[in-house]
Amino acid sequence: MAGFLDNFRWPECECIDWSERRNAVASIVAGVLFFTGWWIMIDAAVVYPKPEQLNHAFHTCGVFSTLAFFMINAVSNAQVRGDSYSDGCLGRTGARIWLFIGFMLMFGSLIASMWILFGAYVTQS
Repeated sequence: MAGFLDNFRWPECECIDWSERRNAVASIVAGVLFFTGWWIMIDAAVVYPKPEQLNHAFHTCGVFSTLAFFMINAVSNAQVRGDSYSDGCLGRTGARIWLFIGFMLMFGSLIASMWILFGAYVTQS
C-alpha cells in the first residue's frame, strides 16, 4: 500500500509547457496564499480589537514573514546560479547569502507562529 501512487501520472497537456512557467506560477500561488493569510489576520484584528482578546504583538510573525517573502522573491534563479548579465552586490555569493537570510527569516517566523499558536491558544489552562 505504500507505493500505490508511484505509477500514477497526470494526463499531459500539449497546449501549455509548464516547465517554462513553473516559477511564475509558484510565485503567484505563494502571493495568493500570503494575501489570504493577511486578509484573515486583519479580519481577526478588526473583530477582536482589545489586546485581551487578541494580542497585537502576534502580528510581528506576519511582518517578518512578509519581509522574508519579498527578500526571497527579489532574487532570480540566474543570480543564484551566476548566469545573470550583471553581478550586482557581491555577485552570486551575495545573492545566495541574501536568499539564505530570507529563508532563515521565513522559517523563523513560521516556528515563532507555531510557538504562539500552541503557547497561547492550544495549551491554555
